[in-house]
Amino acid sequence: MKITVAKRAGFCFGVKRAVNIAFDMASRKDGVCTLGPIIHNPQLVKSLQDKGVHCVNEPHKDMKAVIIRTHGIPLQMNDKIVEMGIEVIDATCPFVKKAQQYAKLLREENYQVLILGESAHPEVKSIMSYVGQDVIIVEDEHMPERLKTRVGIVVQTTQPVSALKRLLNNIVERAKEIKIYNTICNSTALRLKETSEISGNVDIMIVAGGRNSANTTQLANHCRSMGVTTYHIETAMELDPLWFKGVNHVGVTAGASTPDWIIDEIIERINNIGGLTGNGST
Repeated sequence: MKITVAKRAGFCFGVKRAVNIAFDMASRKDGVCTLGPIIHNPQLVKSLQDKGVHCVNEPHKDMKAVIIRTHGIPLQMNDKIVEMGIEVIDATCPFVKKAQQYAKLLREENYQVLILGESAHPEVKSIMSYVGQDVIIVEDEHMPERLKTRVGIVVQTTQPVSALKRLLNNIVERAKEIKIYNTICNSTALRLKETSEISGNVDIMIVAGGRNSANTTQLANHCRSMGVTTYHIETAMELDPLWFKGVNHVGVTAGASTPDWIIDEIIERINNIGGLTGNGST
């Protein structure tokens, strides 16, 4: 049984940066918390907790410093933390920062701002806070009726390019002026492209990452859409030997918030079941 592992599986630039900041703070400061999970990976969040960096939902007076998660936080929450005199350690992904800034710029230029993304996702909530009440969140191809003549668009960084293309097709005849900031992270597009290439040549796909991770779920759904049997798991312990019965070729990929050590454990377990690791696609 051959195993093909995606070369781009695992941490993206923004996640790696945030995790390094968090572990560095764990070694240098006491009383450090993250506001929400630093990334969408329960195993890594637990590892930080074991080192004294706890995840909280609200700032409190006993906190000495707070690490802002990769997805960012609403502007109003950031102001509240500063007013409480708590040190802010900003680990927001630089690409998310750009989306926030572009959204603010579009508002200042009097565009009706559309954010393509998941309304409940913390990144989208952080971007919304830079726009105000008139923002419209677009989660699928169904467009709202209240479009104005001047529309500005920013995109949740982990959205697929295909979603942005569908959105543009739906509004191009309705808006007189459209200004777009394509804030999709290049890592997301490349990861999806590589996953497509692997999925077309394997019998099953193993997608590793937190079940609360939007981009990991997107990868799993993308594999399934290509007709390949796909299993979304968080750890190697979830692998069932029966999945590999009669399988000749296994593909392995992982979301942007999946640590290398989890990917390595998954590959090791598949090898123990009966695999032979091969190179991923470029």
